Amino acid sequence: MSEKNNVISPELWAPLEQEEKNAEKMERPSLTFLQDGWRRLKSNKIAILSLIVIALITIGAIFIPMFWKYDYKTQNLELANIPDVMKVYPLDNGKNIYVTPQYTVVVVDKKGNLEGLAEVKNKDVNGKKNFFTVGNSEICVDYSGYSDASKEYKKLEKKAAKKDLDTVAIKGIKYLENYYAGSDVTEVTIEEAKSILENKIERTVITCDGEKLTKQEKIKNKTYLLGTDGLGRDLFIRIVYGARISLLVGLFAAFINFVVGVFYGAIAGYCGGTVDNIMMRIIDVLDSIPMTLYVILIMVVVGPGISSIIIALGLTFWVKMARIVRGQVLTLKQQEFVKAAIVTGADTKRIIVKHLIPNMMGPIMVNMAMQIPSAIFNEAFLSFVGLGISAPMASWGTLCNDALAGIYVYPYQMVYPAIAISVTILTFNLLSDGLRDAFDPKQRK
Repeated sequence: MSEKNNVISPELWAPLEQEEKNAEKMERPSLTFLQDGWRRLKSNKIAILSLIVIALITIGAIFIPMFWKYDYKTQNLELANIPDVMKVYPLDNGKNIYVTPQYTVVVVDKKGNLEGLAEVKNKDVNGKKNFFTVGNSEICVDYSGYSDASKEYKKLEKKAAKKDLDTVAIKGIKYLENYYAGSDVTEVTIEEAKSILENKIERTVITCDGEKLTKQEKIKNKTYLLGTDGLGRDLFIRIVYGARISLLVGLFAAFINFVVGVFYGAIAGYCGGTVDNIMMRIIDVLDSIPMTLYVILIMVVVGPGISSIIIALGLTFWVKMARIVRGQVLTLKQQEFVKAAIVTGADTKRIIVKHLIPNMMGPIMVNMAMQIPSAIFNEAFLSFVGLGISAPMASWGTLCNDALAGIYVYPYQMVYPAIAISVTILTFNLLSDGLRDAFDPKQRK
């Protein structure tokens, strides 16, 4: 082989460009714990949707009362128990009338705005007829038929129960005789008589200038979006104020969980020995007393209201967090990074704050998110049984309690607060599931 062929070309000794050096290099940006958790959380569409709903509820609870035309305590007894969707009778003069279960007449315009009660012309209590004036028209609300039929049915029911009868004769029972007129029926069961009373007898007969009104239309209540309660208060704004109470209680529970539960559990787990034993026995004592009993005892001293619930939550809701953090610390304090911090001279406070708590943020955040809906439900339950918010302040629990007496007549008063409680608790639970998947190392794939 010739010497010329053994010479290496100078071009082969040319240094590589920086881009060529990094051509096969694989790298990803460095992410902190929170950045990595947020990246995982964003991929969970249900959790993000729940976070958006929670944000909207919070924003609405803060800002809607600032510009809403009604407040939570203003009463208008003339417009009590008006539903969100009304069945109205249209009149020839362009007005609509809504007849309440109390046999009064509310004037409604074409758009659904309430104009107030119709002018009372006469109330015939004995004849069970009410007369009103709407413009130039005279409205008569005749409830005598159903009233008389109800009295007859009660007498019939008592007679059947006294003689232990399964069937009763229709002779002499006016509303049954009218219903079976022209037929050969002579006896009916009590259940059949009740069914006829509830489904076949008109509760009211509405006439306008002597002509019976039969046409009804459904129209949305534009004055009170979700209707009014038994005292004529706007149900929508009371639900909004209830959201303020519930979110305040939930956030306070999360704050107590972090401030008290985390540090209490971390100190107990890190110190160990006698300190740990004493601190955990204190937790056992606190956890053995039901929260309802805490609220009752606190109400005796402080009085009923949101402060009693907040104090009760402050005494009990951090216990579960303290146990979880203690268990995590018992594991982490045996790790090398903690021992290295001890060797370098770090004191107990620095080890807990700078080393242990940051390494437990996953379980801490998940537990905090799960405690919020639990606190909201507890507040609603305590208010429902009369141990929470005092009137006239509105809470979702008190709204459900107020609506309980008329649930069959005015079901909307119970439905809307129940929906508010259910949606809020559901969204917090879904968000906590998403946070668990995003921040808990055991859930990562």
